[in-house]
Amino acid sequence: MWSLYRRVDRSGCPDLPLLSVYRDHGVVRREGREDNYNKPGQNLFKYKVVHKGDLVINKMKTWQGSLGVSSFHGIVSPAYFVAERIGDVDDRFMHHLLRSPPSIAEYGARSKGIRPAQWDLPWDEFASIKVRLPDPGEQRAIADYLDVETDRVDALISKKRRMIRLLGERVKAVRDEWIERSNSQYGTVSLRRLWRRIEQGWSPVCDSEPAEGEEWGVIKTSAVSTGTFVAHNNKRLPTEKEPDMRWMLRDGDLLVTRGSGSRSLVGIACVARVGERNLTLSDLVYRIHLLRTSPDFVAAAMSGSEVRSQIESSIRTDAGLTLKIRRDDLACIRIPAAPLRLQTKEAASLARRTSRLQKAGLLIEKQLELLAERRRALVTAAVTGKLSVL
Repeated sequence: MWSLYRRVDRSGCPDLPLLSVYRDHGVVRREGREDNYNKPGQNLFKYKVVHKGDLVINKMKTWQGSLGVSSFHGIVSPAYFVAERIGDVDDRFMHHLLRSPPSIAEYGARSKGIRPAQWDLPWDEFASIKVRLPDPGEQRAIADYLDVETDRVDALISKKRRMIRLLGERVKAVRDEWIERSNSQYGTVSLRRLWRRIEQGWSPVCDSEPAEGEEWGVIKTSAVSTGTFVAHNNKRLPTEKEPDMRWMLRDGDLLVTRGSGSRSLVGIACVARVGERNLTLSDLVYRIHLLRTSPDFVAAAMSGSEVRSQIESSIRTDAGLTLKIRRDDLACIRIPAAPLRLQTKEAASLARRTSRLQKAGLLIEKQLELLAERRRALVTAAVTGKLSVL
């Protein structure tokens, strides 16, 4: 790679468009994107200048595929590597090659750090990577082929994601209708009147893999943030670390995300379905112990637009830029004051109305996984010569 790209450090152009590096897309314009929760620094004078054709690398996430050849002129974080092309290679071909699964595996093997969240790919390690290149004409042919085929797959992925958004909007409308009727019929009550106590767990250093069998795991916020408990979304507790049994999860626990990098994921509630797994509560998730109240009813009531509006208006930002909701603010959230004898029936009624829509969404999510796998396989086969495009 050192014979193809040379690292450069150009800065001093704060008025250029901001660019970001995405695992799924490579280098993109930051403007207009709603899925970027990292705030730009106050001093853009230090941001690195990127020219069209430059290689941009997020050295902390290269092992995940966060790099790409830029099609834009702009600036990126000073923490990134920027390199200009000095070899006779096709930019589009290199973009596909450097983002292919075999290349990403190579970055992971060369990254340094104690655990994945702290892995860092040094420039010298990247520069010493060897790649097998076809002649320039074949590079262009492969790039032409992949541009067409990946665009086709990406278009289908985009349609599937739009279907998921539409299903989500329909689920939201059904929930809002249910909550509006329940508020009108039963009145409202604050959460503080329904709980005995509220607590948050612990966040020990864990392995990146989920716990299996009898191993212990600490749940991630993603175990809760979809509104349905996902037991597999946890981090394995190292075998030498004893689990803190105060935070052991049990079926029926009401869980609420305490903090996240995204405002829309703070204050999401669900009911734990642990089964035979050994799981504990994390520091970024609340557990609410209720007084003669159905956890399923409370979780359902907290999913509506009115409650979400209450929650999002209460969110604070801590020193680490994590968005969080305080216990006192959560206590003020108001939900329908349905009698205990009717709560289970009401929650079940809502679940029946939304379950078919949610199942359809899960099916499309599976199709998205298969399409992404197809895309990765296509790119790998083409750039390694296993698939002839001539």
